[in-house]
Amino acid sequence: MTARLVGKKAPDFTMETALGNGKDFGKVSLSDYKGKWLVLFFYPLDFTFVCPTEIIALSEAAGQFADLDTEILGVSTDSKFSHRAWINTPREDNGLGQLNFPLASDINKTVARDYGVLIEEEGIALRGLFIIDPDGILKYQVVNHNDVGRSVDETLRVLQALQSGGLCPANWKPGQKHLVAK
Repeated sequence: MTARLVGKKAPDFTMETALGNGKDFGKVSLSDYKGKWLVLFFYPLDFTFVCPTEIIALSEAAGQFADLDTEILGVSTDSKFSHRAWINTPREDNGLGQLNFPLASDINKTVARDYGVLIEEEGIALRGLFIIDPDGILKYQVVNHNDVGRSVDETLRVLQALQSGGLCPANWKPGQKHLVAK
């Protein structure tokens, strides 16, 4: 059974990345995001079918996240070389094309394990999405079966609700009133 992460310091990490330009490699650590919000998402494997729909949708919404002072980082257990090859594969050939954020390589599977999304017997991650606040506190997590893609709109809504600082009822949207505790 996985320990609760929400409300605690996010597990630290350092990983190699393939940058979204499809040319360069980098390295990323949780500390690189200090002072910003982070949407950290895990996906099972490169060159699959559901994953590119999510990754491309998040990339296309990267400007909306940036407007909310939020960075995006994708992670799988594939190598940085596989990530780069997938970024350089045209979308019509089930590739990603250039992205507006990096893809990190958790090839040793420690980060997926630390975040509780590793399927040990398969060596791949479940679809886990985590929102980490500027102080490094994990504020939101959702993990779902690998057959079902996640909603970018819902991720944005939850991020805005967390940033609003109030009590947000079900289906709350920016501009709506917060609940008042009595």
